[in-house]
Amino acid sequence: METFESLVRAEFAPEHTFLNTASNGLLPARTVTAVQEALRMRAEGRPIGSLYEDAERVRAAFARLAGVPVERVAMGASVAEYGGLIAASLPAGAEVLTAEADFSSLVNPFHMRGDLKVRAVPLERIAESVRPDTALVAVSAVQSADGRLADLAAVREAARTHGARTYVDASQSAGWLPMEAGSHDFLAAVGFKWLMGPHGNAFLVVPEDFGGLTPLLAGWVAGELPWESCYGPVEELAHSARRFDVSPSLLTYAGLAASLSLIEELGVDAVHAHDVALADRFRSGLADLGHTPIPSPGSAIVSVPELGVRQAELSESGIEVSDRAGNLRAAFHLYNTTTDVDRLLTALSS
Repeated sequence: METFESLVRAEFAPEHTFLNTASNGLLPARTVTAVQEALRMRAEGRPIGSLYEDAERVRAAFARLAGVPVERVAMGASVAEYGGLIAASLPAGAEVLTAEADFSSLVNPFHMRGDLKVRAVPLERIAESVRPDTALVAVSAVQSADGRLADLAAVREAARTHGARTYVDASQSAGWLPMEAGSHDFLAAVGFKWLMGPHGNAFLVVPEDFGGLTPLLAGWVAGELPWESCYGPVEELAHSARRFDVSPSLLTYAGLAASLSLIEELGVDAVHAHDVALADRFRSGLADLGHTPIPSPGSAIVSVPELGVRQAELSESGIEVSDRAGNLRAAFHLYNTTTDVDRLLTALSS
């Protein structure tokens, strides 16, 4: 029987200490193989129907990871495009509550409307800041800049109390933190970070009643019978969230299908335990060095104030991290080991 460690060793052999999954994840070997085969299919002119089947495999796998029926999952290219659909569904003057300095792809579509009241508060106060006139609470499950976790249970309860909807961006959590997407009205995520797929994909989970969204981006793939919806107006939109699909990036889905299969084999709970244990080891080592990270208990992302200036130096030495607003951000995922943590700590001690 294969273990967590043996499965990971079979898929990854990074040449450097890669601690930057919060920017983009490493591709498993099976994913690289799947994309190469898809490229050969395109180059050789073979039928590509199986690539469309890969896209549906991805939808089903994400639905399982999200804990929702597959009929609630739409697939597109970016979180921002789905934020735009949600923003377009709101009446003029509606209030949208966000967290201060949350990721732009989440919050910017609501500002672009121009006629919405967008209010930003500190992350730790977002639940208590929901008011009777709040229409939507939009927040990342895990903050990109520093790894802080939102109290989504409290946000959900406050939103229900005041009749507001919730919109969660799981881009920095899907793949290592259970999503519980069915507890929210809308949930979006990209596939190229912790889900370890190629760039070019995003998911949107919608309510069973579609939450008042209009499929403004609908093309032929949004039809109930896509191959019969190629010309003229789509006569019958898909009866599921597929009505919010955009034309699939087939090479991306070929790879992502393989990546998600690995996550399902390992199990999100096991990935979560592995990732957070490494992050906690890093936090402990930082304390020994006299550094205090931004508090983010339970997170796989650790951000250290004032050390972002060392990012370039660390990269030159073969350690990949990020500089975010002057903070050094390290993100620990399933392919990382205690050796990676200790190497970073040793570099920071010099």
